[in-house]
Amino acid sequence: MAEEGELEEILKRVRRIEMRTSGLVRESLGGEYHSSFKGEGIDFEDFREYQHGDDVRAIDWRVTARMDTPHIRQFVEERELSVLLAVDISRSGEYGSTLISRREFAAEIAALLAFSAQQNGDKIGLLLFSDQTELFLPPKKGYSHCLRCVREVLLTRAKGQRTDLTPPLESLSRSLRRHSLVFLLSDFQAPDFSKALKPLARQHDVVALRLEDEAETALPKVGTVLFEDAETGEQVRVRTSDPAVRQAYLQERRRWEALVASVFQGSGVDHLVLRAPLDQNERQQGLHYLGPLHQFFRTRRRRHD
Repeated sequence: MAEEGELEEILKRVRRIEMRTSGLVRESLGGEYHSSFKGEGIDFEDFREYQHGDDVRAIDWRVTARMDTPHIRQFVEERELSVLLAVDISRSGEYGSTLISRREFAAEIAALLAFSAQQNGDKIGLLLFSDQTELFLPPKKGYSHCLRCVREVLLTRAKGQRTDLTPPLESLSRSLRRHSLVFLLSDFQAPDFSKALKPLARQHDVVALRLEDEAETALPKVGTVLFEDAETGEQVRVRTSDPAVRQAYLQERRRWEALVASVFQGSGVDHLVLRAPLDQNERQQGLHYLGPLHQFFRTRRRRHD
């Protein structure tokens, strides 16, 4: 459990995230979320009198006989979704070379999605994981529930240290009964999880959001540096001034990125990369993720229309 002072600071961070992301939902992303993610099926709404041009197959003959005039059934598209935010809170989430850690970046993206879903009338659930399931909150409606989800992303301390998506993905496949929209938020630096991802993607609409730090994309030229793996504690000295070392790192990074992208593509999972903010202006206005999210929503809407 967090100490009282730490808890107070976390609650302040939740309020700041709430203020920033709820405004972006109202002003920018809410409508695009609404048109990009739709519920399944249709719900009966009411009867109305038949009008010229209506589909005669929609006529309800029992109501027609009772009213002495043709009446048809009206249906509306079922809008409500169950949205599940699956967030990686392993030790690598403590890393951050810019303004915020990956954990706080994940909380900000989770808040943006949660408030968009809440505005759309959807239920929101949360699964926090490391190499095991750390917390599961079943999908539920309500603004206070959204705030709790954001708070838990920041507050919950993981028992596991490493990232392993297989256990949480298998858990979701077992526990989610209704067709759901699942957002996976992680750096995805983990053992092969493709076998666990495919069954979940067959049952549900899965979107993978790879959270990236600027310093991870290329090795900076800063001399000899001692690097430590946040999850394993393993240390290694690297001569970053050596061009061959930087080039080897870049090639390995690109190889890994292509491998992760192929896992998502092979499972039929939509995915995009979101980069942590470099300065306060980017963070305040959401410039580091609004562009990629806008493009993703537009592409998805065109594909599914």
